[in-house]
Amino acid sequence: MRIEEHPILEFKKDKKINFTFNGEKIEGYEGETIAAALHASGVKVLGKSLFLHRPRGFYCAIGNCSSCLMTVNGVANVKTCVTDLEEGMIVETQEGKGVIV
Repeated sequence: MRIEEHPILEFKKDKKINFTFNGEKIEGYEGETIAAALHASGVKVLGKSLFLHRPRGFYCAIGNCSSCLMTVNGVANVKTCVTDLEEGMIVETQEGKGVIV
């Protein structure tokens, strides 16, 4: 689900961008963050809590919480709610503290 119209904000959907999420090809738009593109594509769980492994989703959208931490292009603990989408990105959910194995 994407917001199509807003009384103040302008949403451009000029250029589609392809990226990979957990091995699946997903489409987003230039100017979107990774988390926004995933949410619009139906991905609601971005990770799990550290100790109890409860699902975490798109929450603050300003980089203050840790609900959207993912591994992006091999870099762990990227805040996907404030990271702009780029063509060909490889985005993966991560377990625990984001240690690359």
